[in-house]
Amino acid sequence: MTTMDRGPEGGEHVQIVEVGPRDGLQNEDRTLAVHDRVELVERAVASGVERIEAVSFVNPERVPQMAGAEEIMASLSAAARDASIGLVLNRKGLDRAVEAGVAEVNVAVPATDGFSVRNQGTTVEAMLESLEGIDRALEGAGIPLSVTVSTAFGCPFDGEVPAGQVVEVVRRVAQTSAVEIALADTIGVGVPRQVTDLLERTAQVAGGRALRCHFHNTRNTGYANALAAVEAGVRVLDSSLGGFGGCPFAPAATGNIGTEDLLYMLHRSGLRTGVSLSGAIGVAEWMGERLDKTPQAYLSRAGAFPS
Repeated sequence: MTTMDRGPEGGEHVQIVEVGPRDGLQNEDRTLAVHDRVELVERAVASGVERIEAVSFVNPERVPQMAGAEEIMASLSAAARDASIGLVLNRKGLDRAVEAGVAEVNVAVPATDGFSVRNQGTTVEAMLESLEGIDRALEGAGIPLSVTVSTAFGCPFDGEVPAGQVVEVVRRVAQTSAVEIALADTIGVGVPRQVTDLLERTAQVAGGRALRCHFHNTRNTGYANALAAVEAGVRVLDSSLGGFGGCPFAPAATGNIGTEDLLYMLHRSGLRTGVSLSGAIGVAEWMGERLDKTPQAYLSRAGAFPS
C-alpha cells in the first residue's frame, strides 16, 4: 500500500458507485449464495465505497442471480445499508425496496424500445410513465431517486441511438425528483468523442442534476470513455470489482470497467476517490474465487505502480 492508495490528498474527488453485487453478478453462470453477496457488499464498503448497488428488486425467475434481495438487506451492517442502492423497474419492485430499507432507489429507463421491450417487457414511454409513478410513491419517504438511462450510446437491437433520442429521455427524467441521472453504455460501443458530445447535450436539459456515467469495456474503450467523462466534468462513475458484469438481455455485452483499474487511472491522474486500490484488488480476487473465474480487470495481474 502506498500513499496513493485512495488517491492523492487534496485531489479533486470522484465518487465511485460500485455495481459489482448487481451488474457484476447478474450475468454470471454461477449464482452466489446470499451470505457471499452480503460479504461482497461489506468488503466493498470496508474498502471505502460510499455507494453500492447492493441488490436488485427484479423478478428472480428472469434474473435468478438477483434472488434474495430482502435477505441481503436484512443481513447488512448499518454502514453497508447506508451505502446501499436498490434497482427497481416498477412499482412492485419499489414497494419491496422501501420495505427492505435501501438508502437509494435507482430506476433504469432505456433510451430504445428494442432494449426496453426485451429487458423490461415494456416500451420506453411506458417506462417513463412507470418512473413518474415511482417518483410519486417515493414522495415523503426520504429515499433519494436516481435514474440510469441505459443503451444511451448504442443498442444491441436498434443499433445507433440518435443523441436527440437520449436527450429527450433525460429531459423527461429531469421532470421527476431524481437527484442524479446516469448515462449508460450498456453494451460498450461508445467512444470518447461521443461521450463528450452526449454529456454536453444532456447537461442542457438535466436541470442542474448531477450526471453520472456507466461504461462497459466490451470494445476496449470503457476506460477512455471514463476519462473523457471526467474531463467533461462528471464526478460520479460506475464500476465493477474485477471487471465482472454484463446484461443477460444484451447479446455479447461483457463486463463493466473494473473498479481497481479505474481507481489506478484516476489516482494516477491526480484525482481522489477515497476507495482503497489495494482493498479493491483484494475484494476482486475474493470475488473471482467465489465465481471460479479470473477477474477481467488487469490490476490483479499487473499490480499497482509503484508497488
